[in-house]
Amino acid sequence: MLGRIDQASADIAELEAKIDQEVAPFAAAVDRLDEITRVGRTAAQVIIAEIGTDMGRFPTPDHLASWARFAPGVKQSAGKTKGKNATGHGNPYLARVLGEAAVVAGRTDTFLGERYRRIARRRGAKKAIVAVGRSILVIVWHLLADPTARFHDLGAGFYDTRSNADRRKRNHVRQLEALGYKVTLQPAA
Repeated sequence: MLGRIDQASADIAELEAKIDQEVAPFAAAVDRLDEITRVGRTAAQVIIAEIGTDMGRFPTPDHLASWARFAPGVKQSAGKTKGKNATGHGNPYLARVLGEAAVVAGRTDTFLGERYRRIARRRGAKKAIVAVGRSILVIVWHLLADPTARFHDLGAGFYDTRSNADRRKRNHVRQLEALGYKVTLQPAA
């Protein structure tokens, strides 16, 4: 048993050395993608292996998301929605690595983690995975399209600073009225 474990460890080390040798020309791109929240070196290597480093093929991040089948798809006819609104069949290796990165990012106290939690609360975990995976793909496009761009996390409080206070006030009043309360608002002294 120990011999099998040692042989498997040696095989893994040999394979990792080959991967590092093949990825060496793209080391700078791998390092830049590694800066994204919870996208490690292995995931960065897979992303570069699947989409490449030349973003000239994709004029906008939406084109990349569409190519990777991480764009929302709505199929309608005569105002009726058809199917399950799935994104379609894209690259399974890219989808797997983006999905794993999205789930792991959902457990962090970052912008992507907060985005995951907000969407998962309203729409479910699977749609949150696709949405955060698409966000990661958009970040990847920007990092690879502009060599001077660097990743900067917006923080978990990003949505708090962008919410409209009047809208939040109206929503809370509506919720209390729905519970049977009569609400009168007075400004604090």
